[in-house]
Amino acid sequence: MSGPPRGSATVPVSPAPVSPSFGPGPVTPGPGGVPPLGPPISALPAPADAAPAPAPTPAPTPAAPRRRTRLPLVLAAVLLLALASVGVVIIRPGPVAGWLGDDAGSGPNAAGVTQDPAPSDVLAGPDSNAPVPSPDGVRAALDPLVGVAALGNRVNVSVADVITGQTLFAKGADDGTVPASVTKLATAVTVLAARGSGYRIPTRAVAGAKAGEVVIVGGGDPTLAINKKGYYPGAARLDDLAAQVRAALGGTPPTSVTVDGSVYSGPVYGPGWDDDIPTGGSGGAVTALMTDGARTDPGVEHGSAPRFAEPDLAAGKAFARLLGVPTDSVKRGAAPPQAATGASPAPGTELGVVQSPPLIRLVDVMISESDNLVAEALARQVALARGQPASFDGGAAAMDAEVAELGLPADEISVSDGSGLSRLNRISPSLLTDLIRLAATPDHPELAGVFGGLPVGGWSGTLNERYRNTAGTAAGAGSVRAKTGTLTGVHSIAGLVTTADGRLLTFAVLTDKVPGDRDTAQPALDRIAAALAGCGCG
Repeated sequence: MSGPPRGSATVPVSPAPVSPSFGPGPVTPGPGGVPPLGPPISALPAPADAAPAPAPTPAPTPAAPRRRTRLPLVLAAVLLLALASVGVVIIRPGPVAGWLGDDAGSGPNAAGVTQDPAPSDVLAGPDSNAPVPSPDGVRAALDPLVGVAALGNRVNVSVADVITGQTLFAKGADDGTVPASVTKLATAVTVLAARGSGYRIPTRAVAGAKAGEVVIVGGGDPTLAINKKGYYPGAARLDDLAAQVRAALGGTPPTSVTVDGSVYSGPVYGPGWDDDIPTGGSGGAVTALMTDGARTDPGVEHGSAPRFAEPDLAAGKAFARLLGVPTDSVKRGAAPPQAATGASPAPGTELGVVQSPPLIRLVDVMISESDNLVAEALARQVALARGQPASFDGGAAAMDAEVAELGLPADEISVSDGSGLSRLNRISPSLLTDLIRLAATPDHPELAGVFGGLPVGGWSGTLNERYRNTAGTAAGAGSVRAKTGTLTGVHSIAGLVTTADGRLLTFAVLTDKVPGDRDTAQPALDRIAAALAGCGCG
């Protein structure tokens, strides 16, 4: 898929005022009492005893950027509006914890992981008046770090100022590189653009063609739970769906369950996946019906976990047990078209429906914990929204098309999946920094959901243990907010960093010919981001 050449894309920006209404201190409720999502770009959540935030002051108007404009401070207001629009109530700030939907007490895993209180050095926010680092200064800081042997001989980097869009460092910046899980940033932006932050994925039950047959129709919700002990907090539940079915059937007992996952097509495992991914616990079969991300045990801690080989049938059997139907009656099939006459209920009649959490929550889970099956489900939502087959190929084509429609150079992205498990994926570092800057504009408020789940250096998500004790990385603690990616021989990181002067930068570092292992490659990547965090670079 081709798109506009780099530099030709323009994103018009309305002259909306900037509202820097957040900073160190307690989270201030927004419209409808909704506090902002996760750690705002300018500040992470303060401890409970933190002093109240000072009164906001108007932000100065930035200089006109080369390609896109708008202060990053607008992100808080954008997130407030996005969350208010889907009715999300957040009981505690943080990148994931507290964003628990209607049943805050269930699902202790995934998005329910409790974080330690944010350290004081996480609370400093960017300063829109801070000086822009000079390209020469950034080059002097990064050149010695990008050439280290631990990263191999293919290290592609893009660093840009968020406000002005000025490129501050570029090394192979436009070259397609294997991104690993950094692919999820593209998945997040494209699904938010295609579906909107408030979209919910349905799981339906309809009457089958035979008397007593119940057909469960998977819509592609990977977070669906069996009961309140599900893995993902706030998930839709099969026990609720079963209760609806029993009520709709009245005194008629169900006799069999048919599983309809036909909204998805094609292979269940991605092209370019390593041979051990289907059985290694980090990935699994991608089907339109599954429970708890296909985990065999929803009570396991976050991380790799055993998965069902046939998640759709496993979910169908769980549903059958809830209905009191023998599990040996469960089979795959298709829901019949709704009949105008016939038995009551007529074949195809809807017996119940449950809805996933809003899409913005699923994006948050995908990014914060690098959830691969959630990512594949979201890529298929891009496909469905664009009228493409909900398959690996359809999702990839739809993501490329969505990037082009956003006015970005789609010739710099070519993906085969939405999770980044595929070694066939190619994304340029500069496209990643473009995506991040685009998400910061008020003209695309639906894209701001990409920021809520970004892990924070030394504090949360996949960066929780990084930027803590490794030499040369301390400056990144609390200042780096980024998505990481790892495959054998591939290490990547992309996101945001606040410099020592308070300037907000976006950066991406992709390496796909790493000779060693993560124990040497990841610290080398972290030193690059930490150098930006500790840099005045004037």
